[in-house]
Amino acid sequence: MQSFKVLYYIGITFENEEKEESANVETGLVIKQNRSMNCSRILNLMVLFGFMVNYMLRVNFTIAIVDMVPNHKQNVSIEQAANFSTSPLNDTNATVSWTQSNPPGVVKFNWSEYEQNMILGSFFWGYVLTELPGGRLAEMIGARPVFGYSMLLASMVTLLTPMAAKISIYCLMFCRVFLGFTLGVTWPAILPLAANWIPPNERSKFMSNMMASTLGAAITLPICGILISAWGWESAFYITGLVGLAWSTLWFNLVFETPADHPRISEYERHYIETEIAKQSKPGTKPKKLPWIQILTSFPVWAIVITHGASVFGYFTIVNQLPTYMKYLLHFDIKSNGFLSSLPYLGKYFMALFAGIIADRLLNSEKISKTMTRKIFTFIGVFTPGILMILQVYFGDNQVWSVMIFTIALTLNGAVTGGYLGNGLDIAPNFSGTIFGMANTLSSFGGSLSSYLVGKLTNNNQTFEQWCIVFWILAGTYMCGAIVFLIFGTAKTLSWNSGPSSDETNGISTNELEAMKPLKNSTSS
Repeated sequence: MQSFKVLYYIGITFENEEKEESANVETGLVIKQNRSMNCSRILNLMVLFGFMVNYMLRVNFTIAIVDMVPNHKQNVSIEQAANFSTSPLNDTNATVSWTQSNPPGVVKFNWSEYEQNMILGSFFWGYVLTELPGGRLAEMIGARPVFGYSMLLASMVTLLTPMAAKISIYCLMFCRVFLGFTLGVTWPAILPLAANWIPPNERSKFMSNMMASTLGAAITLPICGILISAWGWESAFYITGLVGLAWSTLWFNLVFETPADHPRISEYERHYIETEIAKQSKPGTKPKKLPWIQILTSFPVWAIVITHGASVFGYFTIVNQLPTYMKYLLHFDIKSNGFLSSLPYLGKYFMALFAGIIADRLLNSEKISKTMTRKIFTFIGVFTPGILMILQVYFGDNQVWSVMIFTIALTLNGAVTGGYLGNGLDIAPNFSGTIFGMANTLSSFGGSLSSYLVGKLTNNNQTFEQWCIVFWILAGTYMCGAIVFLIFGTAKTLSWNSGPSSDETNGISTNELEAMKPLKNSTSS
């Protein structure tokens, strides 16, 4: 009897809370309660795991290729395989060695170093083509289908990769190009989804979910190594491909384009999200045409593009070349090398999460402006690593100092989630996908350029003096990118983000009515 009374009072309490929530919705008095934001939490989790899977499908080949080539032909270590540099294809056709390995029955391929590098680099041929179109397509037809179907296709082509490799090197390269083509649209596509779902002062933390890609890479490499040791290189593609298919199925059942489209969202959560987003951009005012001239001539847009290009250039250079530097200059063994090379991945993700939370709290406190918040975190995430690269010139030949400087530099780089990374959602949420597509296209070229520069500078000349040149280039790139954003960056929503209001009175738009008010007042007087 006593337990019945307890359940009765609990039921009354929940009923009163529901009534209070509905009353708040009806009166427009929105008070955020974290326990009721269930659909937003699911979206955050799906995006987080989505970018982890995104990088699983991307980096599985970098470790699989180590086992795909026989030992007597294998000239690419696990660390070197992570370097996505491109080289001219060897004139001779690839030959396949149908030798048995441990476990038995696994096919090996006699690819030359040129052919291996060409396969690794072919991913970017497709990747760079779809960055900009992917962002625009997500704005036009929706981020949910663009992101979801891209990941679905990428998972399917991953499952087909072992068969393609057995057919010919050209079939394998086609799969890698197609994989890059599909994954290229995913990064810019997620910003339009954030514009529909995430209130302006909560977007920094959401952007940190995109940095889960580094966490995915840190997890995938050792897991794939275990799978390959047990069942051969094909298992790396089959397991990651199946994980991608499972994630895609969940995505289409749990994520929807807007809160209004979600069949299971509460009235309170939908009203809260729509009310908060409406404070930045009025609904129904999105221009039908892309304002290309305004975008291409906007200093704040180019501030994002240039800063992102500089930041990613530094990131790719350090992450891709760090194992080589540790091997030839710091003389670490392969076990120490692998462990220490993973530290920047982990550090950057946790810093990204921390910076996103702190940035959102600063924005909600309204103690400093949104523009100043973006610039502070961009300074921490981009300018500070440039200073650390200068320190690397003077202390980089010491094992302890070098590892410490590299790790701190990449960790601090994660602060961009509170800085420029989500700035496209500030200045033009309706065209944030296009802006991020422009930025990621430039950064993709930067990743290839960094590999080319380091290769030219250190080819057959692995000396500390040559690496100092690399460090100076990194310092200049980081610092110049940050300075551009500090000068031209802003968080104010730009005028061309929204077109004239669709509300009309007697066929006259609201803007025209506002312009006619002075004339009306002068006539009445």
